[in-house]
Amino acid sequence: MKKLNRENTGTTEKLPVKVIQFGEGNFLRAFVDYAFQRLNNEVDFNAGIAMVQPLAGGMVNMINDQDGLYTLFMNGIKKGEKIQDIQLITNVVKGINPYTDFADYLALAKEEELQFIVSNTTEAGIEFVATDTPDMQPPTSFPAKLTVLLHERFKHFNGDASKGVTIIPCELIDYNSEALKKCILQYCELWKLEDAFVKWVSDACTYHSTLVDRIVPGYPRAEIEDYNSKLDYEDNLIVAAEPFFLWAIEGGEDLKAKLPFHKTDLNVKIVDDIRPFKMIKVRILNGAHTAMVPVSLLFGNKLVMETVNGDFTGPFVDNVISEISETLPMDKNEITAYAEEVMDRFKNPFIKHALADIALNSISKFKVRVLPSLLGYYNAKKELPTSLTFSLACLIQFYKGTWNNEALPVKDTPELVEAFKKAWEIGDLDKVVTSVLANTDFWGEDLNKVDGLSQALVLALNEIETNGIEQGFINFSEKNK
Repeated sequence: MKKLNRENTGTTEKLPVKVIQFGEGNFLRAFVDYAFQRLNNEVDFNAGIAMVQPLAGGMVNMINDQDGLYTLFMNGIKKGEKIQDIQLITNVVKGINPYTDFADYLALAKEEELQFIVSNTTEAGIEFVATDTPDMQPPTSFPAKLTVLLHERFKHFNGDASKGVTIIPCELIDYNSEALKKCILQYCELWKLEDAFVKWVSDACTYHSTLVDRIVPGYPRAEIEDYNSKLDYEDNLIVAAEPFFLWAIEGGEDLKAKLPFHKTDLNVKIVDDIRPFKMIKVRILNGAHTAMVPVSLLFGNKLVMETVNGDFTGPFVDNVISEISETLPMDKNEITAYAEEVMDRFKNPFIKHALADIALNSISKFKVRVLPSLLGYYNAKKELPTSLTFSLACLIQFYKGTWNNEALPVKDTPELVEAFKKAWEIGDLDKVVTSVLANTDFWGEDLNKVDGLSQALVLALNEIETNGIEQGFINFSEKNK
């Protein structure tokens, strides 16, 4: 098999860098890069993408080894038939690691045709780190790195307003563009950057909040031989995704002119307000994902599809989605239709979405995706939602790190993992739960103040440890009525 590169595939066109992308992971490659490729193919958009590795450990070396090329497999069901669309993505022109090639990173600021900056640095990525300084190569946080890059562009083009950029973050937090802009302005103040730059970064640059929706399992490790058999080259960066695609972006006619997705049939919606799209997607799709993970992993499952098809875990996920749906202030028929579509997407036989992969940073995900539904249900009904509460109990059990004498795939910050270790070392379940719920770094508030929550979690944890997940849930459901 020949190596995947531009010479071997005849894709030698030189695209100008119009997009800088912070993040080189599976999701951005199967979502944003695919979207810009559609623009290139269908409306001659002529946009090259420069990928920036936001963390010291990453995969831009692998990307550069293949000249930015990789294969996207979009697998799903349409009218009862299995479909598979295979596309070679060719618009990534370079990958840059600012930790080893900082000069190359700064050089991106001088790209004449640069128009867009996109990002997906996880929910924890848009943060202000007060210890970051402008002379660090690079600063720690993503917003600090971006501020340095924007300042370099401002200086290089002498404050030319036409060289401002359109900034489109894809991190799954509320008002992601506002949060990113706030961090940038905080760095302007902290670093005492000139007023003219503050005006340029505020007025010449535009910021657009987003909602992204596509399930991307990533590299199909378990089926890689089957995937490779469909190619005539060797690709170490294959990424698998579902066909479903939704990108909602806040913006007006100016943004529609810059991003002419209306000339394609790709489901990109440039709208005045993304909040309705965001709420239903984050609460139901992402919320169900996050809520199922600790329950299903402790039960013994490995995959999302295995979870939703299971005799116990399948109905559990249905119950989770039902509880979440009751908290959403929108048309019930619309909610029901979306929830049914989500379950069908979870059952996609092509999608081998590992629960261990979704488990990354589960506490911050639970806070954003699930906790609002749990608290909303409690506030509306003055009772705790059974399945969501049990999921939280399983999450606390999961962060103990072991289950049935086996290590669990806990992947989170060292500080958070250590906090859970200390909580579990207390021993007494009542005190363990009280300690975890009191940690405002986890939840943004003291959850001990939610009447009955700590007692319910202790009950659930006792049932889990005594009777296991399935019988424990049955017993908890009866006792918690």
